[in-house]
Amino acid sequence: MSQLVMQTDFPNLKLMARGKVRDIYDLGETLLLVTSDRISAFDVIMNQPIPDKGVVLTQISAFWFRQMEDIVKNHIISIDVADFPAECQPYADVLKGRSMLVKKAQPLPAECIVRGYVSGSGWKDYKATGAICGIQLPAGLKESDRLPEPIFTPSTKAELGTHDENISFEKMAEICGKDLAEQARDYTLKIYTRARELADQKGIIIADTKFEFGVYDGELIIIDECMTPDSSRFWPKDLYVPGGPQPSFDKQFLRDYLETLDWGKTAPAPPLPMEIVDKTAEKYREALYRIADISI
Repeated sequence: MSQLVMQTDFPNLKLMARGKVRDIYDLGETLLLVTSDRISAFDVIMNQPIPDKGVVLTQISAFWFRQMEDIVKNHIISIDVADFPAECQPYADVLKGRSMLVKKAQPLPAECIVRGYVSGSGWKDYKATGAICGIQLPAGLKESDRLPEPIFTPSTKAELGTHDENISFEKMAEICGKDLAEQARDYTLKIYTRARELADQKGIIIADTKFEFGVYDGELIIIDECMTPDSSRFWPKDLYVPGGPQPSFDKQFLRDYLETLDWGKTAPAPPLPMEIVDKTAEKYREALYRIADISI
């Protein structure tokens, strides 16, 4: 097991931002992304870390980025701490396995979500309107049914503590520019289609996922994370039965537990029982093992 990292504080590095999960340091020409063991649900950061979570997210992202390099370039320079600049080396023990040295891209102000199955907020939307994010779908779909074709449903990028808002593709084109929006949409659908086939061979269904893109040297590249249990719904293929929610290898397990509590889904977060922490960690590790064949 890797050491638990709830938050990093590196005195001689410039902290640029602290997100729900990642601490981002500005190294001048490059960025250092450190993935902590924090976990959030309903946009609230829980008080307890999930063991090995940061390592799982980093290694799964690195695996997927490599698989997709012929479709779209990514922001990784290296995930080997030995390649990081000298000022990072005093923190090598913390950084090992959970950090990336990356290109400094200009992020698009929208998140790129692709859905291959009717689930989560998409299921609620479909029940109410017969559509997901305004995209009309066939009548009679059940919860967790596979869609005839994957659909692209972008959202705004919310500030910490606020919710993302679904937007139309037309609105995304308005915000990002038509060319970049079209490129991001096309990359999103191509990556998801390939990943879905690869994951299927490994016994996992990727129900939906979200990507972030940025512009680097005038070119659109994929940044942040890639098809992790934080950004995706992963279902075990052998247990898949449409008609209700599915068991999962992602933080849906934690969300399901929190739904049983009398909690208003605002900070402060409720304390998590140790068995929920351990079970969540186990699901993350299994996702890494199944997808990338890495055991930790």
